[in-house]
Amino acid sequence: MADVCFTPRTMDFLRALAANNTRDWFNENKPVYELDVRQPALAFIDSIAPRLADVSPHFLAIAKKSGGSLMRVYRDTRFSRDKTPYKTNIGIQFRHEQGRDAHAPCYYVHIDPQSVFVGAGMWRPDSRALGKIRDYLVEAGPAWVSARDDVTFQSYFSLSGETLKRAPRGYNSDHPLIEDLKRKDFIAISELSHDDVLDPGFIDTVCERFLAADSYMRFLCKAINVRM
Repeated sequence: MADVCFTPRTMDFLRALAANNTRDWFNENKPVYELDVRQPALAFIDSIAPRLADVSPHFLAIAKKSGGSLMRVYRDTRFSRDKTPYKTNIGIQFRHEQGRDAHAPCYYVHIDPQSVFVGAGMWRPDSRALGKIRDYLVEAGPAWVSARDDVTFQSYFSLSGETLKRAPRGYNSDHPLIEDLKRKDFIAISELSHDDVLDPGFIDTVCERFLAADSYMRFLCKAINVRM
């Protein structure tokens, strides 16, 4: 598939925004944001939609300016010391059809001037979902190890996110999978390059990575009882 959605101008805008992260600058340059960032991102989402259905029909690619797969450029600064108003990255989240927010299983694409990566898994699952994952990890330990240590998965992805310092309540500290049981996030990250973003095969590359995480995502979906 030869769909070139992003251009060097996309990165130019993100760099400029990082250097001028104010409402006045953004409002003055909003037409450039629309042309070089939001429209290419929506085109990417629209183009990847049929390919995502091949990865799983239960994850959604919604090319909408608001309320779809493209995450908001506006930062929530209410509880942050950093009061800069805008995100300086493109975040694209393909949520599960049964998920309502970023804490549901998802596939993710991140683009910023410093890094590009795709992600798969669950970021900060709520306590109920996290308990289900941990319980299923204990119940189906071999299935977890098989998914986590899958050769294709490991060739592309590494597990990321925050972990507890001690065993979570209700789980033995000497459990053989205790380091995984300590996880607060079940996120896998696969690094890409800026050249990948500008390549006509970027969608192919992203979908290849998503498919490499299939066993990992199936484990998480089964743990919280949603379809994969």
